[in-house]
Amino acid sequence: MRHFDLSPLYRSTVGFDRLFSMMNQMANVENGTGGYPPYNIERTGENAYRITMAIAGFGESDLTIEVKENTLSIHGEKAAKEGEERGDVLYRGIAERSFDRRFQLADHVIVRGAALENGLLHVDLVREIPEALKPRTIEITTKTDEAKVIDQKAA
Repeated sequence: MRHFDLSPLYRSTVGFDRLFSMMNQMANVENGTGGYPPYNIERTGENAYRITMAIAGFGESDLTIEVKENTLSIHGEKAAKEGEERGDVLYRGIAERSFDRRFQLADHVIVRGAALENGLLHVDLVREIPEALKPRTIEITTKTDEAKVIDQKAA
């Protein structure tokens, strides 16, 4: 079983602590999928992230991506094609089994889009902080500045 040390990510991000904790928990628990499909999470900008999943053999029609209450769910299921003749498989190395991956997203993280390219599914995430929650610079005034403002209003 693979073990990923996510501690460097805790130091370099703010607001994704819960995301990395949940990923750590999921990596430590065998949830029946056996780590399938494998995925990477990378930081592509200051507030931009990308999840890349290796899903060889799956097409756009076989995938469902859904975001609900800060949870990103990616579900894949191969549709059985009727009447398709396949030869006897001597070795099956390309997995075609169904999967369901869930990622817990931090607050104010939205999914920008998804693209399927060369057997890799790329899901782009962006952290957008609302204007009301962004830091503001407060101007510091002195008593003499306040007196000048009052005098100007009186005139």
